[in-house]
Amino acid sequence: MKTGIFYGSTYGNTQEAGEQLIGLLGETLGSKPEIFDVHSTKAEKLLDYDLILVGCSTWNVGELQDDWDDKQDDVEGLDLSGKFVAFFGAGDQFGYSDSFADSLGILAEKFAETGATIIGKWPTEGYEFDFSRADLGDGFFIGLPLDYDNQGELTTPRLTQWAAQIVTEVSTLADS
Repeated sequence: MKTGIFYGSTYGNTQEAGEQLIGLLGETLGSKPEIFDVHSTKAEKLLDYDLILVGCSTWNVGELQDDWDDKQDDVEGLDLSGKFVAFFGAGDQFGYSDSFADSLGILAEKFAETGATIIGKWPTEGYEFDFSRADLGDGFFIGLPLDYDNQGELTTPRLTQWAAQIVTEVSTLADS
């Protein structure tokens, strides 16, 4: 399965997480993931991959990181039917408790409209926040929020567990 990691990163945290995912996934899905900075990548590149991992941090009060903000309209016009998409990204659950990891929810809405199969839900347990557009309301986020500011020590364990979960989900769904 051809895997692409597409990230937008201002301070480097989301890029770092994407690079960690390359090592964690390795060739477990058939080939080593390729990574792209969306700032310098056309949205059409998403079409080349079966599994798409989308990395985006949340900025200000519930806004997309600039690079994804610039690309979101380009994503809307794509047909990603038959592709798996999962989301990860940085947020601050205490400083921005009313919009924690909103970017994951914003982008998930955009990608769901393309016909993609959304995978990679992550438990809300262990996080403290008041509201998040990424919160599905069933005890799960639409993807993996990473809080480098307040829970940096949990980043690698969360990425490790999430990567294994993605492999399991994709393998199960691809076989069905």
